[in-house]
Amino acid sequence: MPSKGFTLIELIVTVTIVAVLASAVMPMLKMTVQRSKENELRANLRQIREAIDAYKKAADDGRIKKQIDASGYPPNLEVLVKGVVNEKDANKSVLKFLRRIPLDPMTPIENAETEDLPNNWGLRSYTSDAAKPVAGDDVYDVYSQSQQLGINGVPYAKW
Repeated sequence: MPSKGFTLIELIVTVTIVAVLASAVMPMLKMTVQRSKENELRANLRQIREAIDAYKKAADDGRIKKQIDASGYPPNLEVLVKGVVNEKDANKSVLKFLRRIPLDPMTPIENAETEDLPNNWGLRSYTSDAAKPVAGDDVYDVYSQSQQLGINGVPYAKW
């Protein structure tokens, strides 16, 4: 009379095969999550940098009032969201360059549900050296403050 079930050996072999497959999938899953975060970081950096460049172009075109000795770059990232008065418009409309400041996905923030999120980007002023960025009177560039290495071996702070 044939038995209706699995033997202990069959169950052990099946569990072993599933464990081997799971151990192969976990590193791939971690890599996929990291790659997704890196894509988000690239997109956020591009978005902020394009907004900074648009602000600078508006300042150079005379649409934004600036001091004679100023670089023309925004004084902070918040002004890109709040906007500035368009000096060339008779109605004095407001020029806005970002809807919100995107977050750095590589630098964790505690309590990320609040609306007044702290700025977690590293800021580089126009007068600072590219090798050693320092914040100053304006925002020339942004970078991640994460010290982790990317998949490509370059630290996120150098992107």
